[in-house]
Parts: sequence; structure tokens; C-alpha cells
Amino acid sequence: MELSRRTRAPTTRTTLVTGFYGALGLVALGIGAARGDLDLYRLGAPVAPLELSASPVLTLLVGPMVGVAVGLLVVFLTRLCTHRFDWARQLHRDFRGLLGVLSPREIVALAVASSIGEELLFRGAILPWLGLGWSALLFGALHVGPSTRFLPWTLSALLVGVLFGALLLVTGNLGAPIAAHFTVNLMNLRYIVRVELPE
Repeated sequence: MELSRRTRAPTTRTTLVTGFYGALGLVALGIGAARGDLDLYRLGAPVAPLELSASPVLTLLVGPMVGVAVGLLVVFLTRLCTHRFDWARQLHRDFRGLLGVLSPREIVALAVASSIGEELLFRGAILPWLGLGWSALLFGALHVGPSTRFLPWTLSALLVGVLFGALLLVTGNLGAPIAAHFTVNLMNLRYIVRVELPE
């Protein structure tokens, strides 16, 4: 008797990476649970009194809009560096080689997974626990590349970690940092994959 064999689809790189970001989200929930603080998004208890509005509904709407604006500013600065500095152009080429071909769906999936997973961990769980400095340092440490050529990427991640942490402190919840992170990753991934810079 012949048993029918199911063919298993190969695990794609995108599946592995989104799984990694899912694991970061689970670590964030674990940290929150251990500290008795599962409201990582800060729906009920803002991390600071610097909310944009006294109205929770308005805060939830304004935060993502502020995040998109900040994300667009970071993307603009990234493009400016890419056009003006050799190290930024080399980073673009290196990332283009590492990323290879990505479909629009894969780019969106990576942008969604990374923005939610990393923000839940670094701004949702770690920042209220260890503070802005440590959360930014740990975020930068996650962005260490395979060689010293990636050092500018690590340093920029450190600065962006401070910026995203400040967004959390100003708006009171993760809406702004997630929206900013998503905007940066979506637009930069699309640019890197689509645009081949000359040597």
C-alpha cells in the first residue's frame, strides 16, 4: 500500500524573518508578563504625561500620523545620505545584495513584522523597564551588520532608537513609533530593492 506524500513548501527567507520578528514580540510579551505589565501598546496607561491630547481616541489617531511624518523625515535623510556620501551608497549596494529579489508583498510583510515586533520589544517592553538609553542601545545592537562596513547602519539605528523612544514618550503609546518604523522600513526596502546605484 502506497502512502501519499504531502509536498511541503520550502521555508522562505521572508517566512524565517517574519518568524524572528514574531519571536521578538513574544519576548516582549514575556518581559511584560514578568513585570506585570501586558499593556505594551499603552492603551490604558501611557508611559509619560506628555500625551498629545487628553482624549484617548484623539491620541490613538494623532500618534500614527505623527509617526508617519517622522518616518518620512527619516526616509528623506536616508535618501539625502545615499546621494551625498560614499558610505551610504555602499550600504545601499550591500543591502541590495543581501536582500536579493523581494516581491511587493514580501516587502510589506517584512515592514509590518519588523515594525510591530521591534517596537513591542524595544519601546513597549524595554523602554519602560530600563529607560530610553538602554532601549536605544539594545535596538542598535540588534542592527549590527556582518562587517564593519555596516557600522553606519548600527549608529543610525541607535539614533533612530532614541527618536522612536522619544515618540513613545511624547505620544504616550506605540502608535507613533510603529507607524514611523513601518514607514521607514517599507520605503527603504522598496528603494533598495528597486534602485541599483552605479559603482
